[in-house]
Amino acid sequence: MSKISEMFRGSPFGPLREHMKKVMECVSHTKPMLELVRDADWSGLDRVARTIFKSEHEADLIKDEIRQTIPKSFFLPVYRGDLLGYLAVQDSMADTVEDLAFMLTIKNLTMPKPLVEGVSLYVDRIITTCERTNEVSKAMAGLAEAGFGGEHVDKVIRLVEATEKAEWEADRKQHDLSKDLFALDKEVAATDIFLWFRVFGLLGELANHAEKVADRARRMLAH
Repeated sequence: MSKISEMFRGSPFGPLREHMKKVMECVSHTKPMLELVRDADWSGLDRVARTIFKSEHEADLIKDEIRQTIPKSFFLPVYRGDLLGYLAVQDSMADTVEDLAFMLTIKNLTMPKPLVEGVSLYVDRIITTCERTNEVSKAMAGLAEAGFGGEHVDKVIRLVEATEKAEWEADRKQHDLSKDLFALDKEVAATDIFLWFRVFGLLGELANHAEKVADRARRMLAH
């Protein structure tokens, strides 16, 4: 019996927690990537990007094993389809970090000095959103032992609400930063403005996927 199969016997969320750990490995490289762009350290950026590509592939392998292993013949406290949907959105977080790494390495993209502080604050909000979702994942993994009820469910709901707030704050920062970017249209090449706008969008997508993971956790508890 595989490790994933054995984990399903303890909690349906145990295997998804293992997948989330690999997803968060990808996420952990997000801020370093932007700092390397800020510092114009292109060789360092390439190294980090290769690490992300490897971690994303490993996340895919765990995802595929979970899909093949989710029990079909014995009782689960949540719907199998809900678990698969939760897994798919969670995997989208790793996919988005991979897309971001690709975008940042297709050319040597200079970070405009007027945006440096704003980019740092924006990325911090993105990471905070992902970390809140990671807390949801940890709490969900322990729900089986707690009997899927009572104060343990209340804790998950509070964590979901914290994730939603963090994602909202990230959205606001993305809007402000995008306005600052387009205000530089006479100083920054149009192609760079386009690429930076896409980078900001991918970061926003990462936060959106994280919020959706948390929301799916709440919906599963409501069934």
